[in-house]
Amino acid sequence: MSARLSQPSNIWVTGAGSGIGESLVHTLASQGHSLALTGRREEPLKKLQALAPNRIHVCPGDTTDKHSLSNVRTELQSLGHLNMAILNAGTCEYLDVAAYDSDVIERNIQTNVVGTARSLDIALPLLRKARSRGEPATIVIISSSAWWFPFGRAEGYGASKAALTYFAHALRADLAHEGIDVVVVSPGFVKTPLTDRNDFPMPFLIEPKEAAERIVSGVMKGASDIAFPKRFTWLIRFLGGLPRPLVDRMAASMTRQNN
Repeated sequence: MSARLSQPSNIWVTGAGSGIGESLVHTLASQGHSLALTGRREEPLKKLQALAPNRIHVCPGDTTDKHSLSNVRTELQSLGHLNMAILNAGTCEYLDVAAYDSDVIERNIQTNVVGTARSLDIALPLLRKARSRGEPATIVIISSSAWWFPFGRAEGYGASKAALTYFAHALRADLAHEGIDVVVVSPGFVKTPLTDRNDFPMPFLIEPKEAAERIVSGVMKGASDIAFPKRFTWLIRFLGGLPRPLVDRMAASMTRQNN
């Protein structure tokens, strides 16, 4: 086991109001950690605060908006330092190529990549404070397994998650000398308000509670990359690693079936 979460820690969770973020709050609060919760809607965050009113701070905001994040910064600074930032805020919007609209690409990248990057504007200084105290500091970035295979309609979503994963891995290299860990989480299908909108089969779909438990368990064990469920993520990585002409034929075939 690593030093991560081995003692009561200060943790910031973005996208905390629903899905994986909400379940992470339940799991981490039950372990005695102090949490700062950010999401666009304040009401669900207030409900979560009732789990541990003295240890949960509500910091509503939009991670893609610099002005909104400046207000979150003020709330986070009241904690003094951060041991962990779980950057989970994200979106998933699919593209209808027959009515191609580049705004779909932009919205995916703006939330999933730019929002995560902007969150680090306020998280990194507080994580560095934890390191100056001799405490662990970890950035957990919630990506996706989708970018391992070129799924039809996922031009925006898959590209945003590929960019996000590259960003995280490069950040890991740059922060290694400071002792700040960067963990990349690549889930398969998790039952959330986003996946509830999907109009296609989702193999090996898991509940957000299970996803949260796997994330926390992996983080505590010192993992740098966490992917689940294994049956799905191994399959997707294998398929994506096949010769490109074969991958292209499979992807096109699946798209035609969906359409």
